[in-house]
This record gives sequence, structure tokens and C-alpha cells, in this order.
Amino acid sequence: MDVLVVGAGPTGLLLAGDLARSGVGVTVLERRDRESNLSRAFGVHVRTLEQLDARGLADKLIRIGTPVRGFHPFGRISIDFSRLRTRFPFMLVTPQWQVERLLLRRAEEAGATMVRGARATGLRQDPDGVDVDVSYPDGATAIFRARYVVGADGVRSTVRQSLGMPFPGKSAVRSVMLADVLLDRTPDRVFNFAANEHGFSLLAPFGDGWYRVVAWDRQRQLPDDAPVTLEEVRDITSRTIGDDLGMHDARWLSRFHSDERQVPRYRQGRVFLAGDAAHVHSPVGGMGMNTGIQDAANLGWKLAAVLQGWGGDALLDSYHAERHPVGRMVLRVSHALLTAVITRSRLIRALRASVGAVAHQLTVPEAHASRAISGIGITYRAPWGSHPLTGRRVPDLRLTGEPARLYEALRQGKFVLVGREVAEVAAPWAGRVVTASPAAGLHPTLLVRPDAYAAWATEDPNPDEVRKALTRWLGNVDHRRA
Repeated sequence: MDVLVVGAGPTGLLLAGDLARSGVGVTVLERRDRESNLSRAFGVHVRTLEQLDARGLADKLIRIGTPVRGFHPFGRISIDFSRLRTRFPFMLVTPQWQVERLLLRRAEEAGATMVRGARATGLRQDPDGVDVDVSYPDGATAIFRARYVVGADGVRSTVRQSLGMPFPGKSAVRSVMLADVLLDRTPDRVFNFAANEHGFSLLAPFGDGWYRVVAWDRQRQLPDDAPVTLEEVRDITSRTIGDDLGMHDARWLSRFHSDERQVPRYRQGRVFLAGDAAHVHSPVGGMGMNTGIQDAANLGWKLAAVLQGWGGDALLDSYHAERHPVGRMVLRVSHALLTAVITRSRLIRALRASVGAVAHQLTVPEAHASRAISGIGITYRAPWGSHPLTGRRVPDLRLTGEPARLYEALRQGKFVLVGREVAEVAAPWAGRVVTASPAAGLHPTLLVRPDAYAAWATEDPNPDEVRKALTRWLGNVDHRRA
């Protein structure tokens, strides 16, 4: 096989779907023998929705989720997504299993092979491929061989451990409680969050009558395996939010601790790490699942390009170069948010509230926070070009004809060259790039990567310069895969 993906969470499934859609042979190995309807993650941020839109999935997910246009983590500080320039100016509250179900269906329809109830136990790589040891619940074993392996198998990643890869960091917060409950009284806000000297609580709707509660009691720090009672959750919710809203009939109760860790390298030879296998952070901000999905969106087209014969090994190295700084940024942002939430100091809490009032008036710090948390502020360093747009997220440009939007054009999984009268110059690369014309106004000529970042841009679309850019990103035309 071309690629073995270990782990069928959102990261692994989006990657598998992208690879299969590109004609790459991909198998997904998952230790669970069935889908789960329980999960920790429940928020899908703006940039993730844009990535799903580029795959024709965002509107389907929005129909079953609850949009939240902003929330107030500390007093008057506002995280406001409604002002972001995007088709999706909100965070979508929907459980992780709904995201997984959507991505699973896409991956299987594209031709990805799912192997459930199988656990990776070790691996060995050589210059030509990777052997992965697999065990089954009945004691049977097997060896899967692939040209590349991606470990998307979570915080306790067997792939990472088999590589001997360190996972430096520290424990961020202990004894966080999760509960899925029904409520007697509807909250006054869609997304409720409160923190004080007692701890913090968050309530978010799933859209089907159930609510997710995330709660932390400063005075009750227990190990992960300590049972959680609904009374505990009701008590800390009352002491932070001010009302337990009559929560009852918990269908799930759990306790966990959260670490802040990141591997030093996202690639080792023919093996890559993505999602929680590469980075974990506090749940504050809800960026974990989203960062993993965006890892997959970055890596998928690069692996496909190499396996199709027109991408070089340096393109695979760029996965670490681009995504490792993003993971580090997410660690910093989530740590800062967590520190502000759980601080013991009354003085710091008072300063937090007063600074929040000033920030609310200025709006600029709030705008930066919204862009960071939503993911649309992520920019990749662009040594390949001097134009200020290179390496930046490209918004959903309006196009002439069909498709009418850039993110619809990206659904083919190819580069998109946006400009006027560029079809002829791009024709030799027709299997790797589609062309489109902007709907109105003066726009630079843009070469947009499959993950919706600008690979190259120019204000003067000289055909020779366009050919150079296409060759740099899409290879020589005589290297096209038969």
C-alpha cells in the first residue's frame, strides 16, 4: 500500500479521505472495533470549517451543529468570531463523533480501506518502506507494509513511542470532569463559560437536547480513574456559573488530565506524526481537534504529490517546517488561556477583569485572539516568494462561471491558478491544477495550494513567470504520472 494511517479520529480520517481522493492507496488502522458516540472535542473552528468546505462537507456539518458567534471567557473580554471575514463567522458546536462520521463516509466512498479492531504494536522502516506490527483481539498478528506511515493515534501514540520520539512538556491541569447531560432550564447564552476562585465550568449544546459540561473544581483534585458523580458536576457548575440549570440523566461522565506537550520533529524518515500524537494542549480554546485536522490538510496533498511522482522529498520536509510552529503557537495560546482561567490570585483575577474591560473597548487584542483561536490567522513562512500574500490563507474568492467560489474549485484536491487568461499557460499541468478567473475587481494572479494557502502570487502575470511558478510547485510536465 502507499500509506498506512494509524488512528481513525478526525485527523486520520481527513487525511485518508484526501489521499484516497487523489488516487493514493491508503489503509486506516483503528483499535476501536466500532464507531463511538462519545468524545471530548465539541467545537469546530472557522479554519477547520473552511477546510471542510473545500471538501464539500461544511454545510452538512452545519446542519447538525449549533453556531456560536462568540463567547466571554473572562468578564467583558470577548472572543468574537462574527467579525471575521469568512463564510463561517462562528464556532460550530457539534460532538467529535459527528465530525468523524462525516469524514469516515467520505474516506470510504473515496476508496480508503478501514481495518477496525486492530492495534499497531511496533514498526521498523527501511529506505523503501515501513513495516508495522499489528495485533488483533483474538491474539492473531500481522505485518502491514506501506511506503509511508502516519501516526494519528492520539496522545499515547504507539507510532511515536516506536520511533523513540520524545514528547517533552508537562501536565497542565488535573481532574477535569466531562459530562453529557440534559437540562431542566435553558441557559441564557448558547455557550456558557465561567471561572472564579472555585474553578471553572463550561456548558455547550449539541443541538439535540444534550449538553456537554466541562468542569474543574480547584478543591477536588482526583486521579483520572476516580469516578465522577453528577452531584460533583452540578456543585461546581452552581459555584461558578451560578446555576446548575437542573442538569440530570448524565449519559457519560469522565475525568481526565490535560498535558501540554509537543514532539521535536513531525517527521522521521518515512513516518509522520499528526494531531494529538504530535502535540497536546489544554482544552481551553477548543483548538486540539482543529489543529489536528489542519495538520492532515497540510500533509495529505504533499504525500499525494510525492507518490504521484511530481513532488520531491523537500515537500515532505515542509510539513514539519510549517506545522510545528503552528503547534507551538497553539500551545502558547491555550496555556495563556488556561493560566488566566485557573489562577488562584484574586489580584490577577481583578486585573484580568479590568484589562478585559479595556480590551473590550479597544477590540484590537480581542480581534487577535479571535484570529488565533479560529485558525484563520495562521500564516506559513514563505521562502519561495516575495509577494506579501505567499504563505497566507486565501479567503473564499468569488469566481466567474462555475464553480462560483474558490473553495468549490478546491474540491478537486488540486492547485487552483486564479487569474485572467491563465488557462493556456497552465494547460501542460492540467492534471495537477485547475484555472479560474476572479469575479470582479483587480486581483493578483494567485496559485492556491490544495490546503487553501497561497503558494505564489504576482501583480504582473508574465506567462514565463507563471510557468516558473507552476514548475516550482507542480514539477516538470514530463514527470507526469501515467
